[in-house]
Amino acid sequence: DQQPQPETVPKPGVPADVQKMLNEHFGAKRSVIELEELKLPDSCFLPANDLTHSFTSYLKEICPKWAKLRKNHTEKSSVVMLVICGSALRCLELIRSMATFKGDGKVMKLFAKHLKIQEQIQMLEKDVVHVGVGTPGRIKALIQQEGLKLTCLKYFILDWNHRDQKLRRLIDIPEVQTFVSVHVACWVLMVTFYSLYSRLLRERK
Repeated sequence: DQQPQPETVPKPGVPADVQKMLNEHFGAKRSVIELEELKLPDSCFLPANDLTHSFTSYLKEICPKWAKLRKNHTEKSSVVMLVICGSALRCLELIRSMATFKGDGKVMKLFAKHLKIQEQIQMLEKDVVHVGVGTPGRIKALIQQEGLKLTCLKYFILDWNHRDQKLRRLIDIPEVQTFVSVHVACWVLMVTFYSLYSRLLRERK
């Protein structure tokens, strides 16, 4: 049997990959001190899918308390879990595969194909949505237009290991690198701010 070429063999993503991406994106624009502030501790990461799991079994493993999270989430225009994919077709594939995981949770398509952004904003405002599955471009636009808030976000999942017909991973696409780098950095700074703010409040009591 013909052995797969090394470059076509998927490798599970690891935390170091995300850190490397952040450093490459911001390296020329930030000081050493600023880059240090963007370092992500291991506690920020969940185990990567080792390629033996289906998407549903992987979600069940990393989110064992999903039923409770789903029940407690009541804020509109926000999601508990955000899944980033490289294409609308891949989004649909993952949405279908997570049917047994989501339970009564509402999953929303967050990509541009056949879906207008204003309609998506209205749907997010109208209903409580638990999971958003979408492409970087549309998710970025929803965040910029304040149609999607990240205040309730608990799980930020990158479809890192999937390869398209050109054998590209999600993270090999330049616009995806930019999107992920910017929003991960914003998330890190936001968490740092709230941590410092909470500490100040405790010290004043």
